[in-house]
Amino acid sequence: MMDLNDVFAAAGLLARKLPGYAPRAAQRSMAEAVATTLDKGGQLVVEAGTGTGKTFAYLAPALLSGRKVIVSTGTKHLQDQLFDRDLPTLRSALGVSTRIALLKGRANYLCLHRLDLAAAEGRFSSRAQASELEQIRSWAGRTKSGDIRELAEVAEDSPLWPRVTSTSDNCLGSDCPNYNDCHVMKARRAAQDAELLVINHHLLFADMALKEEGFGELLPGVDAVIVDEAHQIPEVATQFFGLSLGSRQLAGIARDAVQEHLREAGDMGDLPEAAASLEKAVAELRLAMGPGSQRQPWKALGDHPRLRAALEDVASQLDDLRGWLEAAAPRGRGLENCWRRAERVHERLQLVVGKPPTDYVHWVETFTRGFAIHFTPLSIAPLFRAQLATLDNTWIFTSATLAVGDSFEHFVGALGLDEPRTLRLDSPFDYAHNALLYLPPNMPEPRDDTYTEAVIRIARDVVSASGGRAFLLFTSHRALQEAAAALSASLKYPVLVQGQAPRAELLARFRQLGDAVLLGTGSFWEGVDVRGEALSMVLIDKLPFASPGDPVLQARIDTLRAAGGNPFFDVQVPEAVITLKQGAGRLIRDVQDRGVLVLCDPRLVNKGYGRVFRASLPPMPVTKQLADVQAFFEPRAVQEAQS
Repeated sequence: MMDLNDVFAAAGLLARKLPGYAPRAAQRSMAEAVATTLDKGGQLVVEAGTGTGKTFAYLAPALLSGRKVIVSTGTKHLQDQLFDRDLPTLRSALGVSTRIALLKGRANYLCLHRLDLAAAEGRFSSRAQASELEQIRSWAGRTKSGDIRELAEVAEDSPLWPRVTSTSDNCLGSDCPNYNDCHVMKARRAAQDAELLVINHHLLFADMALKEEGFGELLPGVDAVIVDEAHQIPEVATQFFGLSLGSRQLAGIARDAVQEHLREAGDMGDLPEAAASLEKAVAELRLAMGPGSQRQPWKALGDHPRLRAALEDVASQLDDLRGWLEAAAPRGRGLENCWRRAERVHERLQLVVGKPPTDYVHWVETFTRGFAIHFTPLSIAPLFRAQLATLDNTWIFTSATLAVGDSFEHFVGALGLDEPRTLRLDSPFDYAHNALLYLPPNMPEPRDDTYTEAVIRIARDVVSASGGRAFLLFTSHRALQEAAAALSASLKYPVLVQGQAPRAELLARFRQLGDAVLLGTGSFWEGVDVRGEALSMVLIDKLPFASPGDPVLQARIDTLRAAGGNPFFDVQVPEAVITLKQGAGRLIRDVQDRGVLVLCDPRLVNKGYGRVFRASLPPMPVTKQLADVQAFFEPRAVQEAQS
């Protein structure tokens, strides 16, 4: 391997390629640890604070290692950034020709067969959707990758995309008339040929658990796996190591059966009626689960006659449709595929309404128009450990937020890792001079009815001091909406609220306005990068403890307590610390950034465990005086007055 000093030194390869590159000791330390692990094998866990340059610190050794490597990221956006920007830059700087590829889940690639079906069916809920279909058909003739991100004119959340992309259930495989031109198959072949492959966590666990995507062919063929944004892994793994069935799968079979019937068996007039009856039964089952969106134990629904009757009706209508599809299956590959899906869903329906396996939680999630019934493992540690034991891979996990204080015990225990090497690297940013932590005094307890009102008062004061340029992060949608209503009516700065527009659009407007105030919940706590003065203050309303009413968390708490553990300090505090670090990490994103972090929750001061949270934040001056916040921003206020 090339000497890493030739890469990361002040006059090294990166400095010659990247204007403004400055060597960072933490980046070099991480790169050396990654290179050693790739060379000798084993497991490495690295927390690299914001500004460390962790992306290049793992990509450079990976490119130079001569190993076949998978890099798994937390989001498709980060996937695209690695593949489109970071890897080409590094390959050029290092002078290597490593073959790289990008692979996403099926839902990210246009399916030419389903595009034909959607066009033939011709059912659209609006003229806008009909127009979008024409745009997709035009793009289909010129795209090489079929990656739907290329077509920015059609929104990523358009309801048309699921109709023109495939799932492992409705894919026809080698029997598809468009198989030779299939974008998913082309991407898979490129992935198999690559020396460095970029995927995301959902695809990683789909491959590991042999679910949904139907790959199961990536991990056995690589030497090493590098997992970025690794703090997300326990939650993603929990999804894939469980078992679920929802209204989406049931309704999807009915919808696809009608499409394939029109194409291959239009004379079987009762088949669409059977599909419609199943859709109606699924809708009635949703109504029987009660109003509103909620997560609750399955047993909380009770053994009500209406629910029992609705479940029986879904099973009956599914059986009826299965019968019609079995008879229609010889008519064509699409109908045969629908029949096999109906068989699998029938088996899963019997499972998820029965008794769950030992060490699994049985719960239900309801949405406005849908539902999902789950079996979720109480712990993924034994399952993940067993998977790693079957694979002869090197594993490297990294994120800006993995440790609680100086300890990796929570993360390592959650995944059941086998005594990995650990490394914690602080952010190189100058928090001591460029940041300030404000802990507002005299705040009521978070459970107090007046708490959100007090947060709103604090927000008005600090936003006035910062001149807008703020993120206000909330732990509940109810508090978000209350604050949005009050602040929109009283602030002189533009107020942007999560839900008003897609996240990317809100962030673009926030950057462009320069003095805006953005209010958000969970999805704005991480993965958001706003550099410069446009974001100079982050306010967090409460310590982000997960809701104790969450059925999976409650079951884990009960199990740990029964075993003599302390669920609050063993589970709830560590998870809240990591989430808080993510939210706080939005503030300082570059060496020149300055800003104030406002943590409203009085438990940081008046509870013993508050020390754990404070010790996990970057070292910065702390104040309880609003005047210090005003003074922090005073030079800007003076400049504005003079201009």
